[in-house]
Amino acid sequence: MNYGPLLFLGILFTLASSWVGLVLMPNRQLGALTANTSTNDTGVVVVYPQPRHGEAQQGAEHYRSLGCVYCHSQQVRPEGFGSDIERGWGRRRTVSRDYLYDKPVMLGTSRTGPDLTNIGERQSSHDWHYSHLYNPQITSKGSVMPPYPFLFEKRRVPASGPSSDALKLSGEFAVEDGWEVVPRPQARQLVEYLRSLKTTVDLPEAPLPKAAAVEE
Repeated sequence: MNYGPLLFLGILFTLASSWVGLVLMPNRQLGALTANTSTNDTGVVVVYPQPRHGEAQQGAEHYRSLGCVYCHSQQVRPEGFGSDIERGWGRRRTVSRDYLYDKPVMLGTSRTGPDLTNIGERQSSHDWHYSHLYNPQITSKGSVMPPYPFLFEKRRVPASGPSSDALKLSGEFAVEDGWEVVPRPQARQLVEYLRSLKTTVDLPEAPLPKAAAVEE
């Protein structure tokens, strides 16, 4: 008896069912995701997530090109699968909807540094981010993160006085009198991207702990 056709059909069915299960079904499930609309306690309609525009979107490109993704992740594991939430990296686990407008999605490959999923809430200060990028030892003594001084410009203080966004440097990091360090456009854009990383909105598939629920 010739089992060739039967073997062919078996292989075809196996490949087809695998494709349906691993490609088609996930694509239909994730492709149907849309931004979630809810109303907070004050009656304000909240749409989450929102696409990034302007400097925040440009900053995402700098984040990728500088290789930040190789040392920082953006994926908070659920409770019971790690200590991400206990460490304060996020108030809730991350889900597919959080990455709806991220292209590419920068989940990360390792955690040499802390997860940045919710860094925009943990550190909202421009000054903190600028100092951290200029030299991480200013804000996080002992950090293994490299400094990025090329994102800043050292220049003479203008006749009108120090710039409003000049870094507040002191001690071993202070610059000479009459000089200042100011962020270049790349630094400003990168900081806007980092400050945009927030997952503080309730989602049906990932609710916030009741005591910590915050709507934006």
